[in-house]
Amino acid sequence: MFKIQEIREIIKLVDSSSIDEFVYEVDGAKVKLKKNGVVVTETVAPKKEVAAPVVQQSASAAPVAPATPAKAEEEPAAPVNNDPSLHKIVSPMVGTFYQSSSPDAPAYVKVGDKVGDETIVCIVEAMKLFNEIEAEVQGEIVEVLVKDGELVEYGQPLFLVKAE
Repeated sequence: MFKIQEIREIIKLVDSSSIDEFVYEVDGAKVKLKKNGVVVTETVAPKKEVAAPVVQQSASAAPVAPATPAKAEEEPAAPVNNDPSLHKIVSPMVGTFYQSSSPDAPAYVKVGDKVGDETIVCIVEAMKLFNEIEAEVQGEIVEVLVKDGELVEYGQPLFLVKAE
């Protein structure tokens, strides 16, 4: 099965290239991306207990754009979001953001917590599949940009991290 980081990298590469369609298959797992279309999917042969997410979105940046102005209006700390020294942990898919594994469990991370590359910072639920999101950077959580239970878009910033 593909890791979230691998899928992110593939999406970035396809997005910055001139190709319109990309298919990649390895060990029974398959990623198919269509640019200028309406569907981005990942399918995996049922080899493990966790199935892969199927994410539907427009290939344009339109889903991300509405979230940014809304955040700027809601949170007075919006100028911090533009600080180039801060690393943004972004959502790899459309889904529901959860700060903890269950409603009565403590949040994975909070402002001021130190994180490592593989530290789980949250869960994004997509189609009843719970995807653990890793920090992928070492540093300190500066800001949590999303509220628990809130819907998130692909590429939407979730956390700001002061990288070490």
